[in-house]
Amino acid sequence: MTPTLPVRVLLVEDDLRVARVNRDLLERDPDVHVVGSAATCAQGDALARALNPDLILLDVHLPDGSGLGLLRHWRAQGLTTDVALITAADDEASVRLALAHGAFDYLIKPFTGARLQELLARHRARRQSGPTDTRLDQGRLDRLLGVSSLPPALPRGIDPHTLERVAQALADAAQPVSAEEIGEQVHLSRVTAWRYLEHLVRSGRAQLDHQYGQAGRPAKLYRAQRRPPSPP
Repeated sequence: MTPTLPVRVLLVEDDLRVARVNRDLLERDPDVHVVGSAATCAQGDALARALNPDLILLDVHLPDGSGLGLLRHWRAQGLTTDVALITAADDEASVRLALAHGAFDYLIKPFTGARLQELLARHRARRQSGPTDTRLDQGRLDRLLGVSSLPPALPRGIDPHTLERVAQALADAAQPVSAEEIGEQVHLSRVTAWRYLEHLVRSGRAQLDHQYGQAGRPAKLYRAQRRPPSPP
């Protein structure tokens, strides 16, 4: 099974209480690790270079300067790490400057845990565009830019993390499998696994095979939707 992409995060936030809350929200995802926390621009700059994080979450209002100035400094120095602003600065000028200096996302305090998870999902999608090459196709470029990188809203009762576990288990199966078999693999009841499998079928990520078992009764078996090979 392909592991979830780990994310090493640097927090640059001068309010220690807010930094602690943000750390707790981030590390609800077992594959996210806050590797450092800075309270000033100077500390943030030093830790960004020393720790080489995957993602930096940056405040605007810091004791020794502006996070926007720090972001501009990083980009001028060639630091291309993903940076997202998490700040109370809600004026349009700050947002425009952040985006102009290469921030890929901007969260205004207070924000929801779901919105923070969306930020992480966008970051992962950008990194999963593949290794750095001199040329990109449009699909990889769109993922890098975050264009259509997130799936549409899921139906009520469908958890995105569980959905990906079910999808991966199905992709790893060598032959069509039942809802009961998938449920055993990912520790779900048969009914719950069936609900997720049916969603994968509706969304075009799985196919349903009707096979006949004991006493000629049809049995529902599922297999991952195999994509055709890319043209040479």
